[in-house]
Amino acid sequence: MTEETHQLKSIEETEAFARAFAEKTTAPCMILLKGDLGAGKTTFARAFIRYLLNDAEALIPSPTYTLIQEYETPRGILRHFDLYRLTAPEEVYEIGWEDALQNGIALVEWPENLGYLAPKDALTLAFSPDPASDEARTVTIWGRD
Repeated sequence: MTEETHQLKSIEETEAFARAFAEKTTAPCMILLKGDLGAGKTTFARAFIRYLLNDAEALIPSPTYTLIQEYETPRGILRHFDLYRLTAPEEVYEIGWEDALQNGIALVEWPENLGYLAPKDALTLAFSPDPASDEARTVTIWGRD
C-alpha cells in the first residue's frame, strides 16, 4: 500500500489538487474523504465534481441532508455521499450503496460511519487542517494504485 502526502497552502491549491486528481480518476472508483469539519473535504469534492462535469460554475450542493447527490458526467455517473448523519452502517443500503460499489465514481465524505462496510479497495484521502492557517491543509492519500 503506497502513501503520499501533499501540502496545500490555500483553497485555490486544494481546488487545483482536486482537478488534477479528477483528471487521473477513472471508473469504477471509490474515494473516501476523511477529516474533521472544515478540513477541506467538501472543497475538494466540489472542485472534483465541477472538473468532471466540465463546468467550473456548476452548483454543487452538499449532500449533508440528502446523503447523496448524483451527477451524469462524460465518464459516467458520479455519486457524492455525505454519511455524517448515518446512525448505523446498514443505512447506506437505503441510498444506492450497491450501485456505487459496482460502477461509476463515488466520493464519500465521513466514511468512518460505514464501519465494517467500508470497502477495503477504496482510495482514501485524509484531510488535516494546518493550525497556522485557515486555508492550508495536508492531504494524505493511500489505497489502491
